Amino acid sequence: MSTEQQHHRVAMVTLGCARNEVDSEELAGNLHGQGWDLVDPDEAEVVVVNTCGFVESAKKDSVDTLLAASDTGARVVAVGCMAERYGAELAEQMPEADAVLGFDHYGNLADRLDDVLAGRAVQPHQPQDRRKMLPISPVSRPAVAADVVVPGHGWVPAAREVSRRRLDDSPVAALKLASGCDRRCSFCAIPSFRGSFLSRPPEEVLGEAAWLAQNGAKELFLVSENSTSYGKDLADQRALELLLPRLAELDGVERVRVSYLQPAETRPGLVRTIATEPGVATYFDLSFQHSSEPVLRRMRRFGSTESFLQLIEQIRELAPEAGIRSNFIVGFPGETEEDFAELQEFLTRARLDAIGVFGYSDEDGTEAAGFDDKLAPEEVDARVEQLTALADELIAQRAEDRIGTEVTVLVERFDEDDVLGRAEHQGPEVDGECLVVDAEDLAVGELVRCEVVDSDGVDLVVRPVEESGEQP
Repeated sequence: MSTEQQHHRVAMVTLGCARNEVDSEELAGNLHGQGWDLVDPDEAEVVVVNTCGFVESAKKDSVDTLLAASDTGARVVAVGCMAERYGAELAEQMPEADAVLGFDHYGNLADRLDDVLAGRAVQPHQPQDRRKMLPISPVSRPAVAADVVVPGHGWVPAAREVSRRRLDDSPVAALKLASGCDRRCSFCAIPSFRGSFLSRPPEEVLGEAAWLAQNGAKELFLVSENSTSYGKDLADQRALELLLPRLAELDGVERVRVSYLQPAETRPGLVRTIATEPGVATYFDLSFQHSSEPVLRRMRRFGSTESFLQLIEQIRELAPEAGIRSNFIVGFPGETEEDFAELQEFLTRARLDAIGVFGYSDEDGTEAAGFDDKLAPEEVDARVEQLTALADELIAQRAEDRIGTEVTVLVERFDEDDVLGRAEHQGPEVDGECLVVDAEDLAVGELVRCEVVDSDGVDLVVRPVEESGEQP
């Protein structure tokens, strides 16, 4: 480590999903281990922007953030999905970025930042289809994965040293289960720049989980592009349902939450584990995307209104108060008025706790970008507005139905005199939160049993109840 390196100051700015948050903390750990001081952007010599490249609005946010970072006077380096996806094209269009680096640069990021500070030219990343970097057969992948850079994998070497550094003091921490995706949804470009699906070995996940618990994490938020595929490349389709209880039993871990389940791959054993296993949040983040079977087939997805409702019924038979959330794309090419009406009927019957609504837009390199029968943008916007209004009404009703029930709230933050947290059915950032009233002597990271006394849209107002000596 050079003396010069010890005084360099770097800021990490993260956009997009929780998977990017994990990548940023891994990059921060590597940089810190090589003598870089992690600071706020206005104090940094270099600002590393971990970009999102999923949809058009996310790309715009990434560009705006890169421009804002440049305005601070610091050198600017773009990493993350947008940098991986567009590489040299982004570098040409964004001269404000001093370097555009892909995933393959993550291992030697400190050296590239040295180059940037020294004024040495850094060749921009040249994109490639990352699906071709691992074997087609999932079970053949672990043997070669060590030769392929996959962000968030292999961070715990034999010496058990940590290469991740937490960037906040939240009692919730994202934990990566896997990377990439083998599905070929016609609207999604993620597999082309995140690569084929690759599970992390269970012991590696458990090792990072234990470290997170030792560093203040009370809730582990398991993330991947497709959590229901976990273990298929480890020759164990039950890997996730076997891993969850082990994670929940770790010292310091109060709650484990799984994100992004594919409905068609959500097997009964996994449903039972999430719905009944102590320490595992009864929370189902199901990627429905639509419910009309013809639309789903054009999306290259499986399922239907009735099969999805059967899955929801199966969940609620085991855990009546389980949280169920999903996202939906409206205005997909070929979506008829009948398809749209069926989706509205599905949402009305499903009684979901949180609903995200997105209007279809073409994504570079996707099959759907070449489809005929595209709806006019004005019609897509109208359907988004209509479904969003229905969704807001339905999730407000679902929250109101919880009045009088009891929930276990993880205290996450204080906003002046307000105590705020989340119940089991509420995922981080997207599913609403709980306002804890009449609370005394609560601390961030504490679990408290509460009665729901009111609701405000998707949010709940809760009051602590007296405990009988048992832990929630």
